Amino acid sequence: MVQLVPLSEEQYQSYLDKAVKGYAEDHIKGGRWTAENALENSRKEFENYLPQGVETPNNYLFSIYDEQSGEHAGILWFARVEREAEPMAFVYDVEIFEPYRRRGYGSRAFELMEEKVRDLDLHSIVLHVFGHNHGAIKMYEKLGYLPTNIQMRKKLD
Repeated sequence: MVQLVPLSEEQYQSYLDKAVKGYAEDHIKGGRWTAENALENSRKEFENYLPQGVETPNNYLFSIYDEQSGEHAGILWFARVEREAEPMAFVYDVEIFEPYRRRGYGSRAFELMEEKVRDLDLHSIVLHVFGHNHGAIKMYEKLGYLPTNIQMRKKLD
């Protein structure tokens, strides 16, 4: 049903353009950045995390494909990171394109990612999800991910 294929340079450039904008929008929605500086902040973070693009060490960027049709169904990016007492995988981004959402592509992509993470001899996967992304939260909970901390905010007028 689903196949993970390393992202090509061409796919990476297309992904980067969309991801920088989407990441900026999520941070505006989440109240972390203002609209005036969000795009520049987002670009800087991507440059910091992926200074060598798809060749950045310890980063794994994949296209998610439907095995039967060969259609491109999404993107998945995780990295090996040193956090807490042991190295682990951190999911930086996952996007299932609209026609493929709520059809099992995200869940299956995560199952395949877990196999890759095990092959890297890592024993846990961590991710961040914006509070307004209810669909993703539901999927992560279904896959067995549990909150490790919750940041909350109240906006005062």
